[in-house]
Amino acid sequence: MTEYDLVVTGVRVVTDEQDEARAADIAVRDGKIVEVAPGLDTAGAREVVDGGGKLAFPGVVDAHQHWGIYNPLDEDASVESRACAQGGVTSALTYMRTGQYYLNKGGSYADFFPEVLERTANRAHVDYAYHLAPMSKGHIAEIPDLVREHGVTSFKVFMFYGGHGLHGRSADQSSFLMTPEGERYDYAHFEFVMRGVQEARERFPDIADQISLSLHCETAEIMTAYTQLVEEAGELTGLAAYSASRPPHSEGLAVSIASYLAHETGLPTINLLHLSSRKAVDAAVRMGRAFPHIDFRREVTVGHLLADLTTAHGPGGKVNPPLRPREDVEALWEYVLDGTVDWVVSDHACCREEAKFGEPKDDVFLAKSGFGGAEYLLPGMVTEGTRRGLSLGRIAALTAWNPARRYGLPTKGRLAAGFDADIALVDPDHTWTVRAADSESAQEYTPFEGFELTARVTDTFLRGTRVLTDGKVGGEPTGRYLHRPTGR
Repeated sequence: MTEYDLVVTGVRVVTDEQDEARAADIAVRDGKIVEVAPGLDTAGAREVVDGGGKLAFPGVVDAHQHWGIYNPLDEDASVESRACAQGGVTSALTYMRTGQYYLNKGGSYADFFPEVLERTANRAHVDYAYHLAPMSKGHIAEIPDLVREHGVTSFKVFMFYGGHGLHGRSADQSSFLMTPEGERYDYAHFEFVMRGVQEARERFPDIADQISLSLHCETAEIMTAYTQLVEEAGELTGLAAYSASRPPHSEGLAVSIASYLAHETGLPTINLLHLSSRKAVDAAVRMGRAFPHIDFRREVTVGHLLADLTTAHGPGGKVNPPLRPREDVEALWEYVLDGTVDWVVSDHACCREEAKFGEPKDDVFLAKSGFGGAEYLLPGMVTEGTRRGLSLGRIAALTAWNPARRYGLPTKGRLAAGFDADIALVDPDHTWTVRAADSESAQEYTPFEGFELTARVTDTFLRGTRVLTDGKVGGEPTGRYLHRPTGR
């Protein structure tokens, strides 16, 4: 008799390895999957969960979140990780930097990052890791230590921060970024960040493919000029005005600049984040052809795939890059379906009402940027993806396998023997209406309010422990910090 800690029976297992699901049971021991096969013997199992014919997806590796940006970091780790479990997310990779927001501190990462780890320890209901943004010359010098000591293998550049604010125009970005006197956050800095990341890849050749740089691609000068044009014309309001103030060609230009800098510095591992428009992805595709030696990865968010600037529920849909017109949403789906897009994320950034909206509340330029959405990631992809002919296996690749491989998580992303028992059970025939009140997130609104989804995550398992049962989060937080690459 084989003894298992858990057997999930009667499910249709989805993996990136094939398009369609296959009927099987999943056996777990010591937090790992040990067998995936039909008709497993459950007699010696400590726990048996009847999957009832649901789809079993690999736990989502949500490669883009922002814990602690608008709320205390320890609070977000606790509360927003519960929203993650609702969306089938079992690994949350969250961006972190020095400067205003987050911990509201400057200084070195040697001082800063241990505090980040301390504030999130023993609080999260899902596993988590951090991407870090080198904001100064000193941070670039710290990259090897961050890789070796803390298992941080992914870094970020915010291309517009040097001359444009997080929420709109800004007259003083240096104080916002808390950069040392005399330093500039500009294209030269981005080049030197790339050189620093490439030096780390050369120093750690065994994990070089998992050391990468991600870029938020928008161009400050274009956005500042177009913001003035939109405000002076006074013809647009709300999300339409915000999209026009940060036009798609601003993304395309930034993608092109970033790509040439990658070519110049010899850094091949480049991630182009939250591409929101046809022009942005088109630029990414063109750069891929121009520089075939660069291993570009292209990311879109579930928000940009589900909502457009007319269907989103109010100015709560303000985000960077903006939600776009319907034709851009359709273009993004074209790129998802043809394989151009590598992964889909939530860009989850809980921003509560008192922080989100200015006065008057309908002035989009006074609202803060970003919103939550991890709880809708897998349900949204299954709903809209299958409706458009996207295979289940491709959804598993987009939400789990691909980001896990890039970001140094070799035990995540697939339902197979030897992998972590991170499992999301999905009822693909459950129609429901999105209501912010039903979310575990602290955010009191959602731009997806009233959207109808036809798939729901009912149960989520983290390393074999059920953290979501029949749609309800329970138990003590068991999420762990993922020192990457895990298993090193």
